[in-house]
Amino acid sequence: MKPKILVVDDEPDAVELIAFNLKAAGFDVSTASDGSEALAKARLTQPDLIVLDLMLPEVDGLEVCKILRREPVTSAIPVLILTAKAAEIDRVLGFELGADDYVTKPFSPRELVLRVKRLLHRRNSTEEQLRDIFLVGELSIDIPRHHATVKGRKLDLTAIEFKLLTMLAQRRGRVQSRDQLLRDVWGYDNVIDTRTVDTHMRRLREKLGRASRYLDTVRGVGYRFLDE
Repeated sequence: MKPKILVVDDEPDAVELIAFNLKAAGFDVSTASDGSEALAKARLTQPDLIVLDLMLPEVDGLEVCKILRREPVTSAIPVLILTAKAAEIDRVLGFELGADDYVTKPFSPRELVLRVKRLLHRRNSTEEQLRDIFLVGELSIDIPRHHATVKGRKLDLTAIEFKLLTMLAQRRGRVQSRDQLLRDVWGYDNVIDTRTVDTHMRRLREKLGRASRYLDTVRGVGYRFLDE
């Protein structure tokens, strides 16, 4: 079965170009022209990946991303933001709201296809490797249900925060550099600003509360997950 890609953009020429190249690469492509339509189709069809513009009518792309990450039926769907907004603050905000990748316009169709394939491969590989449930102290990470709890209280984690927590937990005791986390969690071959990792770690610790003690900062290197 062909992987399903939902392309969300209000520019017909952009949609045509993106859809043509993704279909040529073997994907099953559907489209939406505004944020409300995108959310409705994502909930109904549960695509394997969403290519999302930010400047959309009805509901803007950042809000769409936020809602997707909040709802259980769509929270695990990879989101690739494709937008003309190239400022660093826009990129950081996109990642903070749960985007898995960020590409600016004008873009290379070939690069876009490669990034889509990489995200899908990473998702499939991660799902194959993950244990069903990870327990340490009062912290529980339930992979199939894609949620984590502390003393039975469900944590409101974005997709990236969940991936980051799971990756560190699986490699507990081993220090993970910021560069390594950017490659393994975000999928970047070329390292971007490592402050992205620090921002997500700060937000993750806030949500973990007392369980944040399991996340250890190794000064000048990166992070590790501590055993009890």
